[in-house]
Amino acid sequence: MDFSFSEEQQLLRDSVTRFIRQDYTFDTRQKTVTSSEPFNREYWKTFAELGWLLVPFSEDEGGLGGFAVDLIVVMEEFGRGMVVEPLLASAILAGGLIAETGSDDQKHDWLTPLMDGSLQLAFAFAEPQQRFDLGNVATSAEPAGDHYILSGHKTVVLNGGAADAMVVSVSTDSSKPGSVSLLLVDGKASGVTRTSYKTVDGHNAAEVYFDRVRVPRANLLGAESETLPAIEKVIDRATLAICAEAVGAMESALEKTVEYTKTRKQFGVSISTFQALQHRMADMFIECQQARSILMMAAMQLDTSNGAAPKAVSAAKSRIGKAARRVGQEAVQVHGGIGVTDELDVAHLFKRLTAIQYLFGSTDYHTQRFISA
Repeated sequence: MDFSFSEEQQLLRDSVTRFIRQDYTFDTRQKTVTSSEPFNREYWKTFAELGWLLVPFSEDEGGLGGFAVDLIVVMEEFGRGMVVEPLLASAILAGGLIAETGSDDQKHDWLTPLMDGSLQLAFAFAEPQQRFDLGNVATSAEPAGDHYILSGHKTVVLNGGAADAMVVSVSTDSSKPGSVSLLLVDGKASGVTRTSYKTVDGHNAAEVYFDRVRVPRANLLGAESETLPAIEKVIDRATLAICAEAVGAMESALEKTVEYTKTRKQFGVSISTFQALQHRMADMFIECQQARSILMMAAMQLDTSNGAAPKAVSAAKSRIGKAARRVGQEAVQVHGGIGVTDELDVAHLFKRLTAIQYLFGSTDYHTQRFISA
């Protein structure tokens, strides 16, 4: 089996790598993270111009193919650069759900402006009581003629503060556990309250409250009460994307740690000559290689669309979560006190790797899911 990237995938990777190295420097990123803006909108336009917003979607939807392997090519490089622009939240999550469940008209109306960079979306699904159970939805949508009346609270909505519209998971039939529907909700609709904030890793999220919001029935995505399988499929795809991001971030942390040990001296010699540190960096290298291997396995399983894909994704998330913890901690410890300062990029890589461990299910959750599958 050929595990190498195709010529098109290599060109895509080179495009992202070049942008990260030339334009998305650590200092530039920090200006965005410390500003009041959720992300750099000029960079988002650049993403659209370079065609990166087309990657998550199939050719029928106007995209470049929608293959998981293509997606991890982009997300790995995003991990290296610690990119905070909302490709995950807007295109992979919200856009993925519209592509999966929307009608032809809905796909045209929402995906076209998303892919040209003029529309921001978010997927509001997490709730305080949920604990990674996507079917545990307390936010309700009561039918009322040609509308639904939406009430509830969604927490940690990625890109929620900047989104023009949100895909919201709701319960339309409380008598049936796991009966979940999806509604497209205008971010500025009457009754919608959003409290935006920066997360520990520099990304943007929001607490979103719905107080009897009127949503047209035409904004229902897919069949009423039957969209949970589509949500699980898209979340698995998003989980693979952040696993790829983690692999890129881990490899960056390893490279920066090795470079640091070559320049840092103690007792008149470079600390890279200390055998104990060499062993620790060798362990970091092994963790990165194992993480990359299981990431490729999961991506190929997703692209074959067989029943083993969810189990493969959980295997990847579990293994990569453990690797992210070890590599992140080792990078900080080898750097010493400077490894936890805002001035050093390794500290921010560690924060992102820590956040990824709990996004879309913790390491323990996915280990149990793999066992139960």
